[in-house]
Amino acid sequence: MPPPTPAGHADTPGTEESDAELLDAYSRAVIRVVEAVGPAVVSVAVGKQVPGHGGQQIGGGSGVIVAPDGYILTNDHVVHRAGTIEVRLADGTPLPARVVGTDPATDLALIQAKGNDLACAPLGDSRSLAVGQLAIAIGNPLGFQSTVSTGVLSALGRALRGRDGRLIEDVIQHTAPLNPGNSGGPLVDSRGRIIGINTAIIALAQGIGFSIPADTAKRVVPELLAYGKVKRAHLGIGCQIRPLNPGVAAGYNLNAGYAVEVVTTNPGSPAARAGIRVGDLIVAVNSLPVGSIDDLHRILAGCLIEEPVTVTVIRGGRRIDLTVNPIGTDRSIAVR
Repeated sequence: MPPPTPAGHADTPGTEESDAELLDAYSRAVIRVVEAVGPAVVSVAVGKQVPGHGGQQIGGGSGVIVAPDGYILTNDHVVHRAGTIEVRLADGTPLPARVVGTDPATDLALIQAKGNDLACAPLGDSRSLAVGQLAIAIGNPLGFQSTVSTGVLSALGRALRGRDGRLIEDVIQHTAPLNPGNSGGPLVDSRGRIIGINTAIIALAQGIGFSIPADTAKRVVPELLAYGKVKRAHLGIGCQIRPLNPGVAAGYNLNAGYAVEVVTTNPGSPAARAGIRVGDLIVAVNSLPVGSIDDLHRILAGCLIEEPVTVTVIRGGRRIDLTVNPIGTDRSIAVR
């Protein structure tokens, strides 16, 4: 009598066929996505002036066409200080392009290539993403057209520092391998919808990539089209983090333990007009606690431009509420 087969290791008839079918289904899904989205992915070659050296340094990355008249999403850091831009379609066709607008705070940029009826890909809904779902990264790193890698979404709601020091929130973390030049390329779901724009890799980490979510791009693109930048509530101050005196914190029921100290106010700025002074400790905006510069950025990003906000400060041991009428700008806080 043959020995019993260990549990979980039975040679079930058809197991190999089932595994092959699953792999075939996975492959077919990836192939469909690449066939649908690949033609919309471009390489971006950038000519940049090098300060103090003259001439040009060539940089680049990837991008994805989101409208048939040549509008392309990529990263701000890909086209930063671009002198000239040339995009190359998946079939190798070169097209001149120009910067429409950039937003360092989200590392997104919109450029436009000279072309019509170009293949494009739709922006999906990144709110419905789930950890573990399939993610496909497509790009043109180092001139290799339609380089494809696959992985899964490994985390949602991550945060990264942008080039301007501002915290980029709600970032997607995934395991699809990225290479130099993948920046600006799309991260796509199994239905061929763009769920993110790849923005960064951690050099010493294995299989960790980051993408700016599609919903962020949906908010940013209309502003870039209209103004060339994203308008945000602007106070016009320079500031730094400062620990709160424990007695003051306890006396005013402040749980953060830290405040944002005003170290400069720009003449004529909303803060100066509202009476905010150097040395004031900002502890809240619109009753939302402020314990860091990131808190201040986050709250101001959610405020409507030119609508009054209440800034609560500690001055000389007293708590004071000041009404500030912010104006729109591309930079609201200078960090010291």
